[in-house]
Amino acid sequence: MTEETTAPTAAAVPTAVRGKPAPRDAEDRVTIRMPAEGAYLSVLRTATAGLAARLDFTLDEIEDLRIAVDEACGLLLSQAAPGASLDCDFTLGEDSVTITVSVLTQRAQLPARDTFAWTVLAALAGSVDAWAGPGGKLTVMLRKTRELSRSG
Repeated sequence: MTEETTAPTAAAVPTAVRGKPAPRDAEDRVTIRMPAEGAYLSVLRTATAGLAARLDFTLDEIEDLRIAVDEACGLLLSQAAPGASLDCDFTLGEDSVTITVSVLTQRAQLPARDTFAWTVLAALAGSVDAWAGPGGKLTVMLRKTRELSRSG
């Protein structure tokens, strides 16, 4: 006696074509919340690399994003209120990732945009913004688009 099982057909399961990621219909979102302490930044660097790799970013683009996330978090951690959490939202588009990192502060002070550090952050991420929200919440947003000029 044999037992029949039903498995999804190949057409029903998105697959990669020639090493390229399967097209996605909607944006995916990943959220990480952790203590606002430098010891945990390796978690965000690793998550950043994994998610960027999922979007088929180059190794250089992935490393740029890892450094940018680390720098953005450094700007925030210096102002974090005691016991605060660092919240990081990754929004994955078809060929871009938007990373929003925020922390609760006692008195949010926006990072200066005319500094060398901000210029480097913008060069690494592609697009950077920062704002202070209600209740002393300070946010930095990075947006990186994958290079489309690569042949494949």
